[in-house]
Amino acid sequence: MKLDEIVPWGRTLGEYKAMFALSDAHLATRILGCGDGPASFNAEMIALGNRVVSIDPIYEFSAEQIERRVRDTYETVISQLRSNSNRYTWNYFADPDELGRARLAAMSQFLLDYEVGKTTGRYLPISLPDLDSMAERFDLCVCSHLLFLYSEQLSLDFHIASISKLLDLCSEVRIFPLLTLDCEMSAYVEPVVSEFSERGFNVQIQQVDYEFQKGGDRMLKLDRISSSGSILIRSTAIYS
Repeated sequence: MKLDEIVPWGRTLGEYKAMFALSDAHLATRILGCGDGPASFNAEMIALGNRVVSIDPIYEFSAEQIERRVRDTYETVISQLRSNSNRYTWNYFADPDELGRARLAAMSQFLLDYEVGKTTGRYLPISLPDLDSMAERFDLCVCSHLLFLYSEQLSLDFHIASISKLLDLCSEVRIFPLLTLDCEMSAYVEPVVSEFSERGFNVQIQQVDYEFQKGGDRMLKLDRISSSGSILIRSTAIYS
């Protein structure tokens, strides 16, 4: 991976709680954050006495390199948001400038925690689907803005292999959003739902209390827990 080929963009604990419908009970469990980038999620969790292990190939770079890349791409990202503002819901943030300030603040909190977190094993430079080096097991994985979002760049086989590996490590996996970068429902959602349902997992598409991309207020939840009470949602409204 080359740093100049990615756009690091971090989110906060508050956003994670909304995106993944996380309760305080969830936050107290063993959590794996997949694709966290320069999010303040891990730093905020450790400050509360909880622990998250975050994996992202970006963690092979130094704090200075990550900060430089965020600042180098900042104006490009914000200008694109301004140009395509009709694709987004401006409820959580008033406008692109407020969003940008929130992203920089999240990155700053992440950077303050980054070096310590690396030494204690909370930030690991690991890429999907190559998780064989991980021995720890987790109660919950939250995968933010990676799978489905980058459907054009990452194949269906990549998605299935990655989710399979995450389910080997974690009792439950939650993925948000289900839309692509073009704010369209990923064509991979339905085949992923079918694949893992056929393998005997509980698969649920759940509406959450967070929407930035218009229509992007659903997450995919997969788990191994007893199927009694599970719901497999297959409505045309979700897949349209």
